[in-house]
Amino acid sequence: MRILLLISLTVISWLANAQQPIRVGAKHFNEGYILSEMIALVLEDGGYSVERKFNLGGTTVSFEALRNGAIDVYPEYTGTIAKEILKEDNTVSIEEINKMVSTLYHLEISKPHGFNNTYALLINKELKEKLGISKVSELKNHSDLRLGLSYEFIDRKDGWNNLAAFYNLPQKVIALEHGLAYQAIRENKIDVTDAYSTDGEIKKFDLILLEDDQHFFPDYQAVSFYSDGLPLEAKKLLNKLTNAISEEEMQQLNAMALFEKVSHVEIARNFLSRKGLIKSSTHTESSMWRLIAEKAWRHITLTFFALIASILVAVPLGVSIFKNQRLSKIILYTTGILQTIPSIALLALMIPILGIGIVPAVVTLFLYALLPILRNTVIGLTTVDPVLKKVAMAIGLTTWNSLRLVEIPLAMPMILAGIRTAAVINVGTATLAAFIGAGGLGEFIVTGLALNNTNMILMGAIPAALLAIFTELLFELIERFLIPKHLQK
Repeated sequence: MRILLLISLTVISWLANAQQPIRVGAKHFNEGYILSEMIALVLEDGGYSVERKFNLGGTTVSFEALRNGAIDVYPEYTGTIAKEILKEDNTVSIEEINKMVSTLYHLEISKPHGFNNTYALLINKELKEKLGISKVSELKNHSDLRLGLSYEFIDRKDGWNNLAAFYNLPQKVIALEHGLAYQAIRENKIDVTDAYSTDGEIKKFDLILLEDDQHFFPDYQAVSFYSDGLPLEAKKLLNKLTNAISEEEMQQLNAMALFEKVSHVEIARNFLSRKGLIKSSTHTESSMWRLIAEKAWRHITLTFFALIASILVAVPLGVSIFKNQRLSKIILYTTGILQTIPSIALLALMIPILGIGIVPAVVTLFLYALLPILRNTVIGLTTVDPVLKKVAMAIGLTTWNSLRLVEIPLAMPMILAGIRTAAVINVGTATLAAFIGAGGLGEFIVTGLALNNTNMILMGAIPAALLAIFTELLFELIERFLIPKHLQK
C-alpha cells in the first residue's frame, strides 16, 4: 500500500511539473540572458518544463513581474536587491536579504552563484595614464570629463545621483544604453561610463575600472531570485549553480556572446555540460529565417488583435458621441492623455494589473490606437455637409438610415485614415512589447542593443519596417473596396 501511495505521489508530482511550466525571466542585458539560460537548462535537465520570458526591462520590470507572479524566477544581484528593491542604506547580509524579501514579498534568493558583479566606473587606459586617475574619488578634480551612463544606473539608489553626492563629483552626465556606451568610449565620444565588473568588453577594449576607494558600492553576488512557491525540487536544482561560476569565467562567457557571436543558449549549455551540472546533449537551434518568421508572426498577432479591439470600441463610440460636442471633447481629451504616456512606461504600469506577456501588450497597443481612430471618426462625421443631411431627412430617411446610408459612407475616408494611422503606429510600438516578455520583432532589437550587435538589431528593424509598408499597402487596397468610387482620389 505504501509503495502504491509513493508511486501515486510521484506520478502526481510529475504531472504537476509537466502541466505547470516554470517561467524564467531575464533582464535585457548580456549576462542576464546567459544566467537565465543556465537556470532554464538546469530546471529542464531536472525534468521541468520551462517557459522563457526573456528581454524584460530593468530591475523594476523584472521584480514586478516576479512579485506579481508573471514569472517564477530570474537572476538578480544581492546589492541590487538590497539597494534598489529593499531601499536599504546599510550593508545587509545575504541571510538578512532573504529574510526581508520573504517577509515583505514572499520571495527567496538562492545561495550565490560564485561571482560578484559589482557596478563600477571605467575609463580608457590612455586617458587614465594621461590624467593619473585610478580612483573614483579623483574624478572630482576633472569636472570637464564627459560621462555617459546607462539609464537605469543614473536613477538607481546605488547609482549616479547618490554616487555623485557621496564622492562630491561635479560632472554632468548624458544617458545612453549600456551596450552602446562601450562603442561611445572607444570612439572618444565619452570619457567615463558605468560598467559591470564582469563585462566582456573590459579586457577586449583595454579599459580600466576605477577603484571604489570609499566603498560606495555593495557586494553584487549573483543569485537566483524566485517565488517561495517554487517547487522544493526546483529550488534544490538551482542550488547546483552555487559557487559554480567565477568572475573570470563569467567575463569569458560574456565575451563569447559579444565577440564570438555564440548564442546564449549554446554558451550556457556548453558551460553547464563541461561542469557536469547537466547532461550533455545535442541542441539544434532554429534557423535565422525561421526565428524571424516566428517573431514576425507574434508581432502581427499583437498588432492585429489590438487594432481590431480598438476599431470595435472607437468607431461605435465616435458614432455615438459626435453630435454631443461637449462629451466628444471630454472623451477625446481623455484618450489624448493616454498618448502622452511613454509606451514603455504604460507597459510597465500594466505589469501589476495584467502581468507580462501578450495580454498587457495588446491592451497597451489598444489604448494607443484609440485616439487616431476615435478622433477621425468624430471629425469625419462632424464635417459631413449639412445640406446632404437635410436632403436625407427630406426624402424621408430615419436618423439611423441617414447615418448608415449617407453620413458613415461620406465619413469613411476619414475613418479609414484613422485606422490606417493607428495600425502603422502599433506596428512600431509593438517592438517595445519585448520588454514585458510579449515577444515580437522587438526581441531582436532589444537583444541587439544589449550586445551592440547591429546585425541582430536589423533582424528586427527591417522586418518591422517592411510590416509598416505592407500595412500601408493593405489599407490602400481596403480603401478601394470600402470607399465609394466618387469619393476616392
